[in-house]
Amino acid sequence: MNSLKHAAESLLPRSLYRAILAPYHFVWTLGMALACGFPAKKLTVIGVTGTKGKSSVTEMIAAVLTEAGHTVAVSSTIHFTIGTESRPNKFKMTLPGRGFIQKFLAEAVSKGATHAVIEITSEAALQYRHLFLSLDAVVFTNLEKEHLESHGGIENYFQAKLRIGKALVRSRKRPRAIIANIDSPYGKRFQSLPVEVRLPFALADAQNLVLTDAGITFMYGGMEFALPHPGAFSARNALAAIRTAEFAGVPLPTVATALKHLTLIPGRAERIEAGQDFLAIVDYAHTPDSLEALYQAYPDRRKICVLGNTGGGRDTWKRPEMGRIADSYCAEVILTDEDPYDENPQTIVDAMASGMKRAPKLIMDRREAISAALQLAQPGDAVLVTGKGTDPYIMRAGGTKEPWSDARVVAEELQKLAG
Repeated sequence: MNSLKHAAESLLPRSLYRAILAPYHFVWTLGMALACGFPAKKLTVIGVTGTKGKSSVTEMIAAVLTEAGHTVAVSSTIHFTIGTESRPNKFKMTLPGRGFIQKFLAEAVSKGATHAVIEITSEAALQYRHLFLSLDAVVFTNLEKEHLESHGGIENYFQAKLRIGKALVRSRKRPRAIIANIDSPYGKRFQSLPVEVRLPFALADAQNLVLTDAGITFMYGGMEFALPHPGAFSARNALAAIRTAEFAGVPLPTVATALKHLTLIPGRAERIEAGQDFLAIVDYAHTPDSLEALYQAYPDRRKICVLGNTGGGRDTWKRPEMGRIADSYCAEVILTDEDPYDENPQTIVDAMASGMKRAPKLIMDRREAISAALQLAQPGDAVLVTGKGTDPYIMRAGGTKEPWSDARVVAEELQKLAG
C-alpha cells in the first residue's frame, strides 16, 4: 500500500493527488472524531500555526499552563505529552494522519487533561486534520517563504494556514481568541477573523529587550521576563505565549516563572554540553529566515556551520540562498546530507554551494560532517548544526529512512573528542 501511494504521489501532479485523497482524509478525521466521542469538546484547545516558532511557542504555552496548575496535553513536532508522560514524535510529520489527533485527545481526556496545545501545519489543514478540534484559540506566529512549490505560491500557502483560523470561527466554544504576530502582514489578516478576542503582539512589545547568546530579558506589563533561549525570535515566541496566557487567565508572575524555568526546548537552539570550551548547538532552522535568525543570535562567536537542505524534491529555490547566508555568517561551512528523499544528495549540496562565494567543505556523511565541525572548533566558538532538530530519521530514496538524532550524534562526537 505504501509503495503504491508513493508511486502515485511521484507520478501525479500534487494538486491532483491531493484532490483525489481529500475524501479519504476527511472520512478518517470525521470517523475517528465520532468514534472517540469528539474529545476536543471536553478540553480547552489551543492551536498553534505559522512557518517558524510553532514548536517553541507550543512548549512555552504548555509550560505556562502547567505552571498555572492545569494538566496539559501537547501534540507537536517534538513530542506528544499528557501531563508528565511524554513520547517522542517519530512520525516525521507534525500532526499525523488517520485520526491520530482524535485518539490522542481521547487519551488525554481519559488521563485527566484539561487543556491541549496542538501544533498545526498547513499540510495538516489541507488533509482536514484540523477539523473537529473544537478550538478555543489559534496562535499565528508568522508566515515566511516555504512549501511554495508544494502549495503553488505564498498566497496559497497562507490560505492553507487560514483554514485553521476559519475552523476557529466555526467553533462553538466561547469566547474564541486569535493571538497573532502583527509584525507580519499575514498576522494582521488573521486578526481580522470574526472572533470575540483578538490579542495581537509585536516585537516592540518586549520593552528594554536585551539579547545575549545565553538568553534574553525584557519588560512586559511592568514585569521582567528572563528566558534561557537566545535571539529576538525567542522574544517573539515568548510574547505569543504571554498573550495566550492572558486569554487563559494566567497571571503574569506565573508566566514569568514558567518561561524562566523552561530551560530546554529540544532541537531548538539546543545546547549540547560535554565539558567542551565552545558552544555546540542543534537547531531545526530549515528556511533562510530561520537560519539567518539563528546565526544572528550568536553575533560575537566564530561560527562553524553544518547544514544541508530539508527535503529533496521541494523548495529548490532556497538552496543557494541557504548557502549564501551560511557563507555570510560562518567562518567555516560544511555542507552535508540531510533528507534527500528520491533526489541525488550531491545535487542538493551543489545547489547550496552555488550561492556561496567561498568553497565550502562537502562531507556527505552527516556524522562525519558533525565530527569535522567539532574538531575545527576553538575555545569560544559556536558549532551550529542545523536543519533536523528533533527529526528522528534521515529520509532516503523509495521511502526508506535511517534512524537519526543530531543531538545524540553531537553528544557522541563530543565524547570522542574528550577522549
